[in-house]
Amino acid sequence: MHTSAIDQRPAPLDLSHHFSRTAKARHESRVKEFYRYFAIPGIANLAGGLPNAEFFPYTTLEASLVPPERFKPTPNRPNGPLGGVPRGVSSTLLTEQRATTAHLLVPKSSGTSNRLHEIDLKTALQYGTAQGYPPLYDFLRQITRENMHPNVPYADGPEIVLTCGSTDGFNKAIETFSNEWSAEKQPVHEREGILVEEFCYMNAVQCVQPRGLQVVPVGMDDEGMRASGLGGLRDTLRNWDESRGKRPHLMYTVTIGQNPTSSTLSLPRRTELYELCKEYDVIIIEDEPYWYMQFPSVIGPDIAQRYFPKSPSDITGAKGSSGFDFLDSLMPSYISIDTDGRVVRLDTFSKTISPGCRLGWITAQPALIERILRFTEVATQQPSGFVQSIVAEHLIGPHNLCDGGRGGRKDGKGWAVEGWVRWLAGLRGAYERRMQTMCRVLEDGKYMLTSKGLGSKGYTTTEPWSIIDRLQMYNFVWPRGGMFVWIKIYLGTHPLHGKVEPPKLSQALWVHLTTKPYLVLVAPGTIFSPTPEISKSKGFEYYRLCFAAVEDDEIEAASHRFVKGVNSFWAKKNLDEVEEILGVCSDGYKLMYGGPHFELLTMSS
Repeated sequence: MHTSAIDQRPAPLDLSHHFSRTAKARHESRVKEFYRYFAIPGIANLAGGLPNAEFFPYTTLEASLVPPERFKPTPNRPNGPLGGVPRGVSSTLLTEQRATTAHLLVPKSSGTSNRLHEIDLKTALQYGTAQGYPPLYDFLRQITRENMHPNVPYADGPEIVLTCGSTDGFNKAIETFSNEWSAEKQPVHEREGILVEEFCYMNAVQCVQPRGLQVVPVGMDDEGMRASGLGGLRDTLRNWDESRGKRPHLMYTVTIGQNPTSSTLSLPRRTELYELCKEYDVIIIEDEPYWYMQFPSVIGPDIAQRYFPKSPSDITGAKGSSGFDFLDSLMPSYISIDTDGRVVRLDTFSKTISPGCRLGWITAQPALIERILRFTEVATQQPSGFVQSIVAEHLIGPHNLCDGGRGGRKDGKGWAVEGWVRWLAGLRGAYERRMQTMCRVLEDGKYMLTSKGLGSKGYTTTEPWSIIDRLQMYNFVWPRGGMFVWIKIYLGTHPLHGKVEPPKLSQALWVHLTTKPYLVLVAPGTIFSPTPEISKSKGFEYYRLCFAAVEDDEIEAASHRFVKGVNSFWAKKNLDEVEEILGVCSDGYKLMYGGPHFELLTMSS
């Protein structure tokens, strides 16, 4: 981070008025304050209630690990429908190669007393600081400040705290910035709220609902959350009805490859939304699990400048670079325009290493992190020592040849920042290729060709000619990032439209796709609808398809089966056929569309 430039900028705002009653009442853990004394060389630690490390039953932690060079460049493949790539943004896709593995090893003891180099089971499996395992915390703090967000526009830059994944981070943010409310105990004017996209990740909604927070959807378009227009952020905040409760002071958003719509906010839209949050004093909880998965092949030259700034100076006037072309090519985070320090960003290793490692971090101004840290001390304390140590050894590696550990490269060194960025760039390319495979099939199959004899148009003819019509069954926007394709089903073009209610027609299509020979399971838009009103009014019109989890050959075959299933459903003209479909899997469609589907089926991120 370029501290000489950053230090000349104003300090972040004092946002302590947004702390919950519980957050304000928290104090530093009396137990954790001892930990800084543990590191004094030669001290006899008779104060801490720590078990003896010699009795840990693990002597090493080992794994076989692919190198960061697993993904190799391949010849460019056809771009998306927008045709073209902005200058300076690579469109080279990468493919997976069978690479030799490295042997990773976390030793029982690293033989050093330097806490930032001490990666071993003796320390990792012991009680530790809530901020995170010191070597890993230091590494992530460095890449956050110097590489991911080198142009944070408030003095001294952001701080971080490690979490057990983004869901844990979100829960801690909600606990810190909102008060619980109950209709039986408090008047409605004390009820707080949270702004979300009108289709959103439902785990977030389910987290805040039991606390009594009012979920307030904001309208979207192909970019994501709208700032203007009816139902946009400006309209929602300016015309807030105080009889509903307090005007929301929190906003939860996924801006890159949004789940479920795959939308990606442009820089102008991001700036417009941020200015509204400043005006109405809203804290932004920015959840970015797909930030690295931004697809340049879908950004055409006509809109390139909306999505990719020419240089870092276009963002805030700062001159800092991440040091890597790949990171510089990414749409900057809200953190990069956060002059007030009102952004709380959630990061995770779930999409870059694995969901099961349950490891992530929160980035925000230091005063906000300090309150979240107080909560962490008496809740999760810190993420799993097993996970933190193996990720630390993987990325950082041993501090010298006598360490006994082995990092993520074949020579035993850690990947370091360079290797990690190389991995991220390759990962992005591999997912981009899967996205293109699915979207090409879906693009080719969204129309059904129908023919009508000329006689049906009022013509008199003896020729067997027909008029060929194209009937559109669905539409979608090629995703500019993330893992999903968000499809709008054109139920109004189905032969039974007007005879069968649209929600029921959508139910039947969903069930039909799960049957032979199609065997395709898609996620209906109803389960991403944050309110029952959205579910009933438009949620049933959408499906979410995920291209990330399956291989290239399988994703192509499954995409073709989806297209064939939709085609075959559009060929049905008998009401009894719809009833028969729903009867085949009545429990399934009731689960998806009837009753408390929010509670019965929560999709993973």
